[in-house]
Amino acid sequence: MKPDHSTHFNETTMNRLHVTLACLSLLLLASDSPAADKPKWIQLFNGKDLTGWTPKIKGYAAGENFGNTFRVEDGLLKVSYEKYDKFDRRFGHLFFDQPFSNYVIRVEYRFTGDQCPDGPGWAIRNSGIMVHGQTVKSMGKDQDFPNSIEVQLLGGNGKDDRANANLCTPGTHVVFDGKLLKRHCTNSTSKTYHGEQWVTVEVEVRGGKSIKHVIDGKAVIEYKAPQLDDGTILTGGTISLQSESHPIEFRKVELRKLDK
Repeated sequence: MKPDHSTHFNETTMNRLHVTLACLSLLLLASDSPAADKPKWIQLFNGKDLTGWTPKIKGYAAGENFGNTFRVEDGLLKVSYEKYDKFDRRFGHLFFDQPFSNYVIRVEYRFTGDQCPDGPGWAIRNSGIMVHGQTVKSMGKDQDFPNSIEVQLLGGNGKDDRANANLCTPGTHVVFDGKLLKRHCTNSTSKTYHGEQWVTVEVEVRGGKSIKHVIDGKAVIEYKAPQLDDGTILTGGTISLQSESHPIEFRKVELRKLDK
């Protein structure tokens, strides 16, 4: 008996259609899954200007960008000192206008050029990301640094070891290795980053519970219970970028919110 090819064709076509519909259903289910709702990175720096940011330089009012210290050129957020005759301890911070509590902040940065004349020796290739900080409006005119937790960014001198993404605590304390830590700076376990290479640092901030510094996907220091010197636990606050006398450039500053 001659086979009925039309019937075989119709059955094959229907089977393929069922498989295709099943695959589409799985894709639709996946799009509704929690993974599809994963928080996205928010660009705090738009690559064009300083919208959303406020400078505060020691000796000047909030919003006064002395010497055009903080600027955007060629798509980069730059901290520069061409208009300084000397640094004169004019420490500066560029505050993002919105406070945050639970998040990951990621920056891509590099140190460039030479330190501003009269800059402190310890500030060569030195900057920082300040988290859980006080508001820019609450800073005193002659205040050096905001009360905050500092993720210290350090570049190497080309020969000596120098840890990066360290912890510093202006006006604050933390719990480290189970003990209240009161010293100002604590080194991480990171390698040294020499020259003008781009470096990516992430900071995972979980309210008043814990903070973790990450470089190249590896945690280099972690601590708990960020708090003011008087013991008040910090559950959130401002984010700012430092100006400490050595030129630095940021090509990305982005944030991803975390669930509480």
